[in-house]
Amino acid sequence: MTDPVFKRLAILGIGLIGSSIARAAAETGAAETIALWDRDADVRAEATELGLGQVAASGQEAVRGADCVILCVPVGALGEVTGAVASALAPGAILTDVGSVKTAAAAAMAAAAPDGVFVIPGHPIAGTEASGPAAGFATLFTGAWHILTPPPDSADTAGSAEALAALSGFWTRLGARVETMDAERHDRVLAITSHLPHLIAFNIVATAYDMERVDEQDVVKYSAGGFRDFTRIAASDPTMWRDVFLANKDAVLETLGRFSEDLAALQRAIRWGDGDALFQEFTRARRIRKAIIDAGMDSAEVNFGRDKPPPT
Repeated sequence: MTDPVFKRLAILGIGLIGSSIARAAAETGAAETIALWDRDADVRAEATELGLGQVAASGQEAVRGADCVILCVPVGALGEVTGAVASALAPGAILTDVGSVKTAAAAAMAAAAPDGVFVIPGHPIAGTEASGPAAGFATLFTGAWHILTPPPDSADTAGSAEALAALSGFWTRLGARVETMDAERHDRVLAITSHLPHLIAFNIVATAYDMERVDEQDVVKYSAGGFRDFTRIAASDPTMWRDVFLANKDAVLETLGRFSEDLAALQRAIRWGDGDALFQEFTRARRIRKAIIDAGMDSAEVNFGRDKPPPT
């Protein structure tokens, strides 16, 4: 039996990601003891019923004695939650998170964390539109990237290299592919690969909702596969995504500006009947899709591998 990476792992926030970490850590033996806490009493009760770990009555109780604490809360709550448990954090403990924005995460946690704690922001690029303790599963991180963004000045701190190695080893044990990068680079990359697609999905579904009321429910009744996939993305947790856009607004606005320019070019091509321009852009998009499949980031199966294609 492989030794656990951490003797006591504390997970604050028992939603999809938090419960999946708990399941994966237990299944792989990455943590000897798993302590959990969520501010919602109903969520704590559900996690207890599911047997996800030792569910604590408070955040401070959960983190006390933990050598690794993972904050699975919305980006906007990272500073508040860190401050609430700061006095109970053990010297030398690793404090990390799973948020989709890293520059703001690093600042919020570092400002609230006590001296002697290793703050290493992180982001598992994995998830589903579901939420809650029952939505988690142990294989969520298998084959997925997990990005760590240690503060640039942490390399000069004694023990920081060992802390980073331990956290990397933990996520590797959970099946993830770990990479470290600068927090600002992470936020720029995720703005185009995750944040903008979600923003577009939310907007398209909202527009369809308005049209649905004037088109006698035909929008939903005759929705095609592309629209259905947008609704899946738009079903994601609104609190989490509100915080993501506010915390990463500079990178998102920059990316949105570029997208708007490219969209305007397609609009002109359609208006003027420029089929060559449309064909060129659509062909380029197909190459990107092929590259994603070749990189093992998605399936090439028809209909995304769904067992039974819905009616078209």
